[in-house]
Order: sequence, then structure tokens, then C-alpha cells
Amino acid sequence: MLHQQIDQKISEEEAWALRRQLGIPNNKRLWVLACMDERLPIEKVLGIGEGDAHIFRNAGGLVTDDAIRSAMLTTQFFGTQEIIVINHTECGMMTASGDFLSEVLRNQGIDVDQVNVDPALPEFKLPKGVFSKWIKTFTDVDEICTQQVELLRNSALIPQDVVIHGYIWEVAAIRCLVNHGNQSVHN
Repeated sequence: MLHQQIDQKISEEEAWALRRQLGIPNNKRLWVLACMDERLPIEKVLGIGEGDAHIFRNAGGLVTDDAIRSAMLTTQFFGTQEIIVINHTECGMMTASGDFLSEVLRNQGIDVDQVNVDPALPEFKLPKGVFSKWIKTFTDVDEICTQQVELLRNSALIPQDVVIHGYIWEVAAIRCLVNHGNQSVHN
């Protein structure tokens, strides 16, 4: 009967909406740290679907205070047992140094030594001269991925039995070398 199918669907939707209150972890008990770059299709890369993981994205896919906060919550309170870090080639965080970005901001009238990095915690201030490091640019994607895994493994806030791995997504880059009218040569 149709009403039974509708009642079943409503029940499933309610369980989905209330899964935290019901103590239901994400489907794979997985937390993913990845770059915010739209060219990095997390679900496709990992072969997962909606509800399978908590996915945390930021510039560079880097361990930050907020990433640690989120990883701590999911592993300590939401049943997550595995963490995957995904960095990628052609990352924008590899294109400029923190010093360069700080200088650009200074030229725009922003005092990087006085800025609140967390508006909700105005007492949380970076020491003078640290802003460039706080931006966390990097030059080697393999090295940064390894470093992020180690930072998570060494955090006192992440249980030692949580499995942590890192991967690199190779972004396919097609570059137009020569453009003559409507003909292009690509590599």
C-alpha cells in the first residue's frame, strides 16, 4: 500500500534528521580533511555518498585549530574511527608565500599584527609577526600531506586508536599553449 511506503519514508527521514540524538554515527565512521578547492570531488574520490562522512574543508586541507576542534568532536563524541587527509596537486596554497600575502593585505590597509583571526574569540590574538605563518602556505604537496597526518596523529585530542591516512589527488591540468582563432594546441 502507498501509505505504508510514505510512512516508511517519513520514518527514514526522521531517523536521518535525528541521527545525532539517536547516537547514530556517520555511515563510514569517517572524518575527511580536504582542501576547499572545487576541483577536488571528495565523495567521488573516496567513492562515498551522502551521510558517509563528516567532511571538513579549508584552504589547503590543512590542520588548523578549527580542524582539530572538529576532528576532536567527531572522534571523541560521534563515533568516528578513521580520518583521511586529502591534499592535491595544483593547490592555490602553493602559489604564494605567507609573507607575500601578508604584504598584499598590508598594502590594502590591514594591520596583520592586530587582526582578530577568530571574531568570536577577540582575546585570541596571534603574536606579532606570526600572521604569515598562520596563513600556512606550502611548496611540496607530498610533504604537507605527511605533515598533516602527523599533526593529527600527535594531537592529544584525537584518540590513539583512530586510523589516520593521507592521500594526494592529482588534478588533471589542460593548458592552452597556442590559440589561433578557433584552433588550440593542448598538452
